[in-house]
Amino acid sequence: MRPFLQHQPLNLYATPPHECSYIPGTQATTLLLDPHLRKDQPLYNRLSAQGFRRSGEHLYRPHCQHCLACESVRIPVWEFQLRRVQKRIYNKNSDLSIRACAPVYRSEHFQLYCRYIAERHRGGGMDDPTPDAYMQFLTSHWSETCFYEFRLDGKLLMVAVVDLFNQGLSAVYSFFDPSAHYASRSLGSYAVLFEIQEARRLELNWLYLGYWIKNSPKMHYKINYQPLEHYVQGEWIRRVVEKPLA
Repeated sequence: MRPFLQHQPLNLYATPPHECSYIPGTQATTLLLDPHLRKDQPLYNRLSAQGFRRSGEHLYRPHCQHCLACESVRIPVWEFQLRRVQKRIYNKNSDLSIRACAPVYRSEHFQLYCRYIAERHRGGGMDDPTPDAYMQFLTSHWSETCFYEFRLDGKLLMVAVVDLFNQGLSAVYSFFDPSAHYASRSLGSYAVLFEIQEARRLELNWLYLGYWIKNSPKMHYKINYQPLEHYVQGEWIRRVVEKPLA
């Protein structure tokens, strides 16, 4: 395995085995960067290129002893081309207004987040969030984070939380109005399409989508964004996907 950084030694800690959130009946282990280490944008930038991800103040990467199913994935945004269904989604949401906001607590955002979690992720370990837990999950004091608001005639429909790197954007999380009235807009898909365009506008090269697991239905949507680069055994490679999902 390649060294994590050539610039400085790092203390990395493996968690005890715990139940995997994505593959039932399996145990997972997570590799964490020393929480006491002073983090900054250059460090985050380098680790993101080596498959690490941010959750709150923590940088982590899957490190399961007998499983390599989790692969960090990213979209080379300049090569991405809209498929027919994605063009429809993009055009369907052309009436939304979008505003970039500082990563600070807003009650309106939090209320939408609570509705989204209750409807889409009940029982997933994020139930009944508090404002502090919400902010600790999405933000950190050292990352360059932006909350993008999506509104329809003034009504907040979605928030996309994005981190900025030197080489790209990282899709941290998005949450949207879960009511059936807006289902035809495919807001989650639109968030990714917007982030691809935003990376291009900022003249960046990649959009990082977190982890992909072949046998996890929760991850299947990421196949729809091609080409897709996978971080496998220290290298970014492209996999041939013969039949992307609709």
